[in-house]
Amino acid sequence: MRPKKLARGVRYRSVKPEGSILTVTEHGYGKRTELDEYRVQSRGGVGIINIQTTERNGRVVGMASVHDEDEFMLITQQGKILRTVARDIRTIGRATQGVRLIEIDADDRVVALARLAEKDDENGADDTVPV
Repeated sequence: MRPKKLARGVRYRSVKPEGSILTVTEHGYGKRTELDEYRVQSRGGVGIINIQTTERNGRVVGMASVHDEDEFMLITQQGKILRTVARDIRTIGRATQGVRLIEIDADDRVVALARLAEKDDENGADDTVPV
């Protein structure tokens, strides 16, 4: 893959065919995009734009492969935490800026996205690996 000169890659990852990609930016915006929206890259590919970053939403701070029932947390620099379910985030196309996920002050920013591991109903064991 050959990114364009000004492009900045955040994460490269293989994902399962079902589900969607959750993307979160530093100013508290984010979105889910169905995997069908992304084309498969081959040798010599130049990458795929996942979200339009602007002054409004800021840089990308994290991405995760999620399903409707998955829970995740957003954590800000000043310690604010939001825990929510992926189904609550609207699914929209790749070339968009996203929707507000968390209200933050002007001097605060989102610093982490963490997908929460699922618990097995029978014995309480984790059966997934956090992203």
